[in-house]
Formats: sequence, C-alpha cells, structure tokens
Amino acid sequence: MSQPERSTQQRAAIMAVFRDHPHPMLPGDVQQLASRISPRLGIATVYRNIKSLVAEGWLEAVHLPGENPRYELRDRPHHHHFQCRTCGRVFDIPGCPGTLENLAPPGFLVDGHELTLYGVCGECRATAGA
Repeated sequence: MSQPERSTQQRAAIMAVFRDHPHPMLPGDVQQLASRISPRLGIATVYRNIKSLVAEGWLEAVHLPGENPRYELRDRPHHHHFQCRTCGRVFDIPGCPGTLENLAPPGFLVDGHELTLYGVCGECRATAGA
C-alpha cells in the first residue's frame, strides 16, 4: 500500500477539480482545469496524484472500450456513463436499469456489469442545430 501524498496546493487543486466536476475526466482535462488554481501544475504531477488518489480509494478509474482511463470520485453510488460521439466527453447516468442476470447464458453467474450509452450530448446537439 502506498503512502498518502503530502498535501500541497497542486494536490488541493486536483482534488477541487474532481469535487467540482461530477463526471469522469482524463488527466489532461484535470490538468487544464486545475492549472487555473495552480498555474505551474504539470501533467506528471497530475498523473502522480491521480495514481495516489486511486490507491487511497478516493478516485476510481472509468474504462471505456478503446479509450484511455478517465477518473471520478469513488464515493458516488453505482451508476453508468454516456459518451458523446461528437465531443468525446463522458457524463454520469444516475442509477442503474437493475439486474442484468437474465442476459447471461444459463448457468453463468453475473457478479458485476458496466453499461455505456453512446450518442450526442445536449450541448453538441444544440450547436449542430444552430
């Protein structure tokens, strides 16, 4: 188990970004937003802190097929995600459709699931319609 990172202005900025943006984010997005608070924040520091925050159980990785991992707060209730095919952003979908055990072949045991919806987010739809 790793040692917790010491508290720094950069770490505080990274944590504030995750608290203020309730959707999965790529490290580059985190750096861009956190550098508004801590201008000298480098991408290596973001990666190091994300790794530490995952190890501490504060963040978790969100894996989408063919994508680099995004990260979000771990304390959120079970939920799923929507990825916009236009802008690539990922949004949380609150809740869950329930048990999906009936989709598994007979005799199989389902112990978890991930559900990702794909389409166009409201902002991209509005831009396309303008």
